[in-house]
Amino acid sequence: MSESRCFDVVILGSGAAGLSVALQLHEDISVAVVSKRDLGEGNTRYAQGGISAVLDARDSIASHVQDTLKAGAGLCDKAVVRQVVEGGPNAIAWLLAQGVQFTRDDEAKGAGGFHLTREGGHTHRRVIHAADATGYEVEQTLEARVRARSNIALFEDHIAVDIITAAKLGGGDNRCLGVYVLDRLGGQVEALLAPCVVIATGGASKVYLYTSNPDVSTGDGIAMAWRAGCRVANMEFMQFHPTCLYHPEAKSFLISEALRGEGARLLLPDGTRFMTAFDERGELAPRDIVARAIDHEMKRIGSDCVYLDISHLSGDFVREHFPTIYARCLEYGIDITHEPIPVVPAAHYTCGGVITDAQAHTDVAGLYAVGETAYTGLHGANRMASNSLLECLVFAELAARDIERSLPQMTPVTEAPPWDESRVTQPDEEVVVSHNWDELRRFMWDYVGIVRTNKRLQRAKRRVDLLHQEIIEYYSNFRVSNDLLELRNLVDVADLIIRSAQSRHESRGLHYTLDFPFRDPAQCTPTVLIPDTYRPRLAL
Repeated sequence: MSESRCFDVVILGSGAAGLSVALQLHEDISVAVVSKRDLGEGNTRYAQGGISAVLDARDSIASHVQDTLKAGAGLCDKAVVRQVVEGGPNAIAWLLAQGVQFTRDDEAKGAGGFHLTREGGHTHRRVIHAADATGYEVEQTLEARVRARSNIALFEDHIAVDIITAAKLGGGDNRCLGVYVLDRLGGQVEALLAPCVVIATGGASKVYLYTSNPDVSTGDGIAMAWRAGCRVANMEFMQFHPTCLYHPEAKSFLISEALRGEGARLLLPDGTRFMTAFDERGELAPRDIVARAIDHEMKRIGSDCVYLDISHLSGDFVREHFPTIYARCLEYGIDITHEPIPVVPAAHYTCGGVITDAQAHTDVAGLYAVGETAYTGLHGANRMASNSLLECLVFAELAARDIERSLPQMTPVTEAPPWDESRVTQPDEEVVVSHNWDELRRFMWDYVGIVRTNKRLQRAKRRVDLLHQEIIEYYSNFRVSNDLLELRNLVDVADLIIRSAQSRHESRGLHYTLDFPFRDPAQCTPTVLIPDTYRPRLAL
């Protein structure tokens, strides 16, 4: 039997979304932050580009809104887009107050003295950044702030198992009571009890064989929320970043879109540019268009990669603006000031997720979702570059303010059944987990990737159904482990992606199918999946 610990708020995830919620909450609120690895390991750390916000007098809220709506291919929630875009300047001001050091430009007087870059889909320079390591700068700054707060307990190297709800315990409503977490190092499961739980665990790109994401991006929050009774939306829209470094020793290293924003060109192996044949915006077209173009050309000519060339710009400019990319490529013998970079697309961002309202509420009372885990309506069918960190910051503040308003009326959670392992044993064959993990990621890449067909999706559905049954049996009989929990979550998320893709009989944004290659105006609503355990959320 396990022990329990009680808090006001439990936050699952320690990226920009989770840490921002923790820091936005008043210091008299007791908070637990659960991180699967060390506190700084997650997608935020590896975000290179920056944060989009209207900071230049020559830019406008209306322009940022319009660019986002256009990139979202008709599926964005206009009210949410405006809400997030209007919150941009304040979000940047809050980061500056925390101590984040963005790249400055003394000549950029209209932008408050900060250098702004431009990325795909944006019609203005509005991406504020810290050289080419913005995520690292944000994560390091917020992590230091969180570690200094006495009201925040840190659970590093812990992975959430499942959300505890009153409905699961036989209660009459579906209210959140806390979460079971596994100590990855000690192997023990304990209950962290709280009337408010915030899911900020990021996306699910590790469901694919090739991804720009770190190993922790296994869709944990989306899967747990689904099992707890939350609806999900738009899971068919998985964004593939067009340009990841193609090198046998370079694991998941992203080549920022900011290079293309500063003039980098995509080339075939013979040096020919090709993007203008696919979109008049060329290299600055939205990511879905660029990724499909690269995929098309690689298959057409049988090439393992294409090339991204910024060597026509000054070497000093390249080294100053992209020091991380320059240094990492140089480690692999590629001097980007003199030669092009070999690149391939890779799974990058989950545009769908757990449905939330304008205060980050999910369908379960007391359960919130923020960041890549959530579906807010901002991204629609395709996320515009650098809107993701902006969404994290804006909704983190909204969730924190709502929690502060709600907590005084909520009953503290002091009791829940402890985790019971009395009827399970140690796994007898770990190869089952590793084999199924590999099979899942391979068929998702082959059948549910950048370009889809009905037959591919049907094959994927048959395979995921078999895996699901195997995992249920394995989970029911053996003690949980980190690998088993991640595989269980990935199988659930893969099923959601496949089912969502099968239900959309058109091509829109990130969902492209050869059987329905055109957009259908009649399908301009989100794809919503409803779990069997769904109950309408009670007001807090």
